[in-house]
Amino acid sequence: MSKQSFADLGVSDPVARALARRGVTTPFSVQRSVVPDVLAGRDVLVKSPTGSGKTLAFGLALAERLEATDARAAGLVLVPTRELASQVSEELADLARARALSIATVYGGVGLERQAKLARRAHILVATPGRLEDLLERGAVRLDRVRMLVLDEADRMLDMGFRPAVDRIVARTPSDRQTLFLSATLEGEAGRIARAYTREARLHEELASEKARGRVEHRFLGVAHENKLESLVEELADHDRGRTLVFVRTKRGADRLVKRLSRHGVSALAIHGNRSQAQREKALSRFHSGSIDTLVATDVAARGIDVDDVTHVINFDAPEDRDAYVHRVGRTGRAGRRGVGITLVTHEQEKVVGKIAHELRLHAPFAQTPAPRPRGGGRRRRHHANR
Repeated sequence: MSKQSFADLGVSDPVARALARRGVTTPFSVQRSVVPDVLAGRDVLVKSPTGSGKTLAFGLALAERLEATDARAAGLVLVPTRELASQVSEELADLARARALSIATVYGGVGLERQAKLARRAHILVATPGRLEDLLERGAVRLDRVRMLVLDEADRMLDMGFRPAVDRIVARTPSDRQTLFLSATLEGEAGRIARAYTREARLHEELASEKARGRVEHRFLGVAHENKLESLVEELADHDRGRTLVFVRTKRGADRLVKRLSRHGVSALAIHGNRSQAQREKALSRFHSGSIDTLVATDVAARGIDVDDVTHVINFDAPEDRDAYVHRVGRTGRAGRRGVGITLVTHEQEKVVGKIAHELRLHAPFAQTPAPRPRGGGRRRRHHANR
């Protein structure tokens, strides 16, 4: 039996050719399930992991459902971060161009006037909530002609406190719009607003395939608080590691950790919300190129990082809950590759991390977590599990 093509899903020849020029000829599972429903005009709820192809799924829908003759803006994509806005726009650019559609990217940290000028002419706006509200208050854009609304990584927008802004923005769009709601979870508040924003939506829940998931080795290392930096430096000295994401709780903590690592001979860059757009883009560019192999990030900033070959994720500060752990460690072991997720666990964090490990069925490696070693003690034993 031959593989299903994009044409089989109802994708037009110009868009299919644009995909083929990228070397993309076979749809992913999420695209096979979502695209036909969207092309039929239905609202959809999509629960899908990072790396599953969801951006292309809604990008194809926008490119095919919107017309060059539509009033501006006909399509609106709301995303939580500047980096994700840029990445979504790049992913959709050639698809939109194939249908004579224009895209504008709207986010903070850069000049407002130029963004406003581009946004007024665009068929599709890809925007963060805060900057879009700035433009709406100035009367620079209007949303009463939006035919398609996409909320991407909706759960993270809620985590970042954007619910009031998103509610105000959605209220400005027509009630008969088509809505695509994409989220890593559809439970709790995310599920409630998904139901409020959509009408008779089709649910699509995608699980990463074994091939796409790769194989992640989970390690929990018991450390004394005063020895955390020493333990991190030791892990970063591993000759088997490549690009590595190190997670911390706060922006200030990210900057402080970069300086402390430098004093130990480790080159790293920080990425967080207080950095300018130029600084963030430069850091990501260097991480992508491999000129720097260690990036220290906060949870919010990391949502814009889309790099397939991250070999290690190290939780210098333990995640707050299961979802945070999954979002962090899910940045490694992607596209069928192997990865390592390491969490440093102080005595004060044992209860929280233990609960996370229990919920994720990582009982065995966590149960064998060694007690913190004293200063100057021998090398920690490592305990791990492959998932």
